Formats: sequence, structure tokens, C-alpha cells
Amino acid sequence: MRAGVLATLVAMGVVLVAVVDLPAVDSARDWLDRNAVLGPFLLALGVGLALLGPVPRTALSVLAGLVAGFPAGLAISLAGGMLGGIGAFALGRLLGRSAVAALAGPRMARADRFLDARGFGAVLTLRLIPAAPFTVVSYGAGLAAVRPGPYLAATALGLVPSTVLQVGAGASVEHLDRWADLLTTPVATAVAVGVLLTAAGLALWWRRR
Repeated sequence: MRAGVLATLVAMGVVLVAVVDLPAVDSARDWLDRNAVLGPFLLALGVGLALLGPVPRTALSVLAGLVAGFPAGLAISLAGGMLGGIGAFALGRLLGRSAVAALAGPRMARADRFLDARGFGAVLTLRLIPAAPFTVVSYGAGLAAVRPGPYLAATALGLVPSTVLQVGAGASVEHLDRWADLLTTPVATAVAVGVLLTAAGLALWWRRR
């Protein structure tokens, strides 16, 4: 029953993604200017809700940078990413965990023992790999035996490098014809820091392997 509810919610998310049109960038900027206080919170909530469905986080982060600029876009993307990660983890744990355990049997117990001890490293590694879908990792961690504390810590840390790069790319779109000026902006510095953090994370993962 719970697994059916989870499947229904995910299916509803797929339908919403398919039928809902995103507003134009200029319209979104005007709306954000008119709602300077509540606007960023509502956008972060919208990002979190979108990440419960099959929406690429990369696209949302780039769009946040394009609409809100780098500082605000980064805050919106990080907050929305955490909200989406927490929501998907909770749904997977509450609605799908029992069904997966019943289907997997002894294999689930072995995986649980592994993830109980190494959940932080496993989630962090997947968050740092660009090819790993954010939503799939979030639901998967909830279905598995990853503890909430390590999951939240790994998600918060793993979100930073890629989000800095993605939001920075979105915020820089309108300045691509001014590379000389762009190289001296905080956006370029933040992007460079994101690259270094990503490289360090991958190096740490390879060493642990």
C-alpha cells in the first residue's frame, strides 16, 4: 500500500513536469523584484518540490543563477536542494522501505549493514558524481539503511561544488561577451573554488577506493 502511494506521488510529479510551463526569465525577474522578501523563500520551496520529481537539479540551479544572480541564486539552489533531498529521503523511508525490504530479503540485510557503517561516504560520493541523478540518490538513500544524520551531512557537503558551478554558469550567461571583466568577478572566484572542491572530493573518493 505504501509503495503504491509512493509510486503515485512520483507519477504525479512526472505529469506536472510534462504539463507545467516555466515562466520567461524576464517575468521571473520582475516577480522576484516585486517580492524581494518572500520571493527567494518561495523559489527555494519550488526547487525543493520540483526535486521530488524527475527534474534535473542542474537545470534548476542554472535557472536560479540566471534569474536571481549568483549570491541569491546560490542560496536558493542550496536551500531548495536540501528541501528536495530531505523530502525524497523521507518519502522513500516512510513509504517504500518496507516494500523493498520484503522483496530483497537477505540481500537487503547485507546492504543495510554496509550502508549503516558507510552511508556518509556512499552518499557523498554519489553527490559529487555529476552523472548520478539527484532525485534517484535521494529516494535510494531513503529506501536503503542510510541514517538520516550522515545522509543530511553528506548531502549538504556534496551539493556545494556542483551548485556553485551551475549557479555561476547561469549568472554568467549575460556576460559571456565580457570575459576579461568576468575573470575578476566574485562569480569566477566562486566557480574556481567549486572546481577545486569537486577535484578534492573526487581525489578523496579515489583514495578511499
